[in-house]
Amino acid sequence: IAARLGLRVHDKPDSQEICFVPDHDYRRLLRERRPHALRPGELRHADGRVLGMHDGVAGFTIGQRRGLGLALGEPVYVTRLDVLNNTVTLGPRQDLLATGLIADDVNWLIDPPAGPVRGAAKIRHMHAPAAATLRPLGEGSFELHFDEPQFAVTPGQASVFYAGDVVLGGGWIRAAAHDKQRPQPASQVTSL
Repeated sequence: IAARLGLRVHDKPDSQEICFVPDHDYRRLLRERRPHALRPGELRHADGRVLGMHDGVAGFTIGQRRGLGLALGEPVYVTRLDVLNNTVTLGPRQDLLATGLIADDVNWLIDPPAGPVRGAAKIRHMHAPAAATLRPLGEGSFELHFDEPQFAVTPGQASVFYAGDVVLGGGWIRAAAHDKQRPQPASQVTSL
């Protein structure tokens, strides 16, 4: 769109950085401005073993594999961040495969659907839309069930729901579902 409109920034690469952190080191910013946010805690395996210590939960993201400071002989990923107990949980990739999610604070760009709707959902900026069934949960919430499990569905991220290339609405991910539930048969859902 920017190229078609003749904007000079049309070929500028997307930024994945925080605009107010000029050296791109957000951990340094936290150490300087919010030192209490970076307190040491345990790195735990999903099976309960303590694997080591970390310098602060704020230094990790769900799905992270690199920069963990551990060599375990097997790939492990950040599967859970427990801010209250200051614990980072690590586990195998399959622990991050979610069959669905619940989102809150929904902003509909259409009239809220009365029942299940088929479409596609994105769970972060660069995520490819994934086929899913959306089920409204009432005031300001919805549940998604993906046709195929999705990697690293992360609470606090946005989930946006589409019908083709039309945005129907979106909300903030409250929880990921890691169960074996499947979407309802297509005969029971609405397509927009």
